Amino acid sequence: MSNLTADLEFQKEILPGVSRTFALTIPQLPPQIQDAVANAYLLCRIADTIEDTTLLNTEQKEKFHEQFIRVVCGDETAKSFAQELTTALKSYSHQDELKLIENSTKVINITHSFTPTQRQALERCVKIMSEGMEFFERQEDLAKKENRYGVATMADMDKYCYYVAGVVGEMLTDLFCDYSEEINGNKEQLDKLAVSFGQGLQMTNILKDIWDDQERDTCWLPREIFAKHNFDLSRLKCNDLDAGFEKGLEELLAIAHYHLHNALKYTLLMPKQEVGIRRFCLWAIGMAVLTLRKLSSNKNFSDSSQVKISRNSVKATIAVSNICVKQDKILKILFSLISSKIPKDKNLN
Repeated sequence: MSNLTADLEFQKEILPGVSRTFALTIPQLPPQIQDAVANAYLLCRIADTIEDTTLLNTEQKEKFHEQFIRVVCGDETAKSFAQELTTALKSYSHQDELKLIENSTKVINITHSFTPTQRQALERCVKIMSEGMEFFERQEDLAKKENRYGVATMADMDKYCYYVAGVVGEMLTDLFCDYSEEINGNKEQLDKLAVSFGQGLQMTNILKDIWDDQERDTCWLPREIFAKHNFDLSRLKCNDLDAGFEKGLEELLAIAHYHLHNALKYTLLMPKQEVGIRRFCLWAIGMAVLTLRKLSSNKNFSDSSQVKISRNSVKATIAVSNICVKQDKILKILFSLISSKIPKDKNLN
């Protein structure tokens, strides 16, 4: 077995441990881009672990983010990065993520095996994501010193979502367009929707994980949205909720709904014969819409488990998406029906 073959085996084995969702969706993609998308996810997972951990201070996170960029771009070997970060995170609770970091060399070997166009897409994504995470880590430190909770404005939330998810939408679009000339013919339209697609998924996760983030003393909700409804986000720390909180949450649900509507537009720009790419997108959209629907009917939830969709809902999403994958009109009707109880943004026709 060659080194690259062994590394690809590791990539396949580790993926379910760090993301059950992507372990389901990535195998739906055309074989020509499966490895690149799986590798891109693992690179993003490493960057995300650096951001999320409480075992590193801001200066250490910045150091590892910058080192990781150099490693991905081929300006530094992965061995020392893997050793140093693994040592720093030796008490980290998520063993699969720690195993991923320990084996960063294998992941990077795969990255560097791709075509120049694929490598460029992955390198750009990791660079923008890691630098964006650095920026928001500094902003979060400053907010805590000034006893402020959350991000200041909706524009700040948009910016954060771009750094951690919108740029992933851009990267996937580059990979899809490189794979297919027909898809590349829609690149201008896809580029306009790619960031929105990523933001819809990221906002869904942020809203679902409000209380998980709060346990880490982190909040990505915009103060300006809740201030309009006379709710101070610092009250989240005491679980002191009222109608103002629900109104603010409702406004964010409507914005996330709008972005997921754009995600469907993005998906329907894919040629109908590209059923794998359509499934990859539709499964993610379906699960996000069902999560928003649960949030909409349970705005006073106190734990993410209360708004987590069931395994049966996941199975139903997959089954319906597969049956209707080429039926654009039916997909639009289904989206409208499933999202009918989610607040609607004024920009959503």
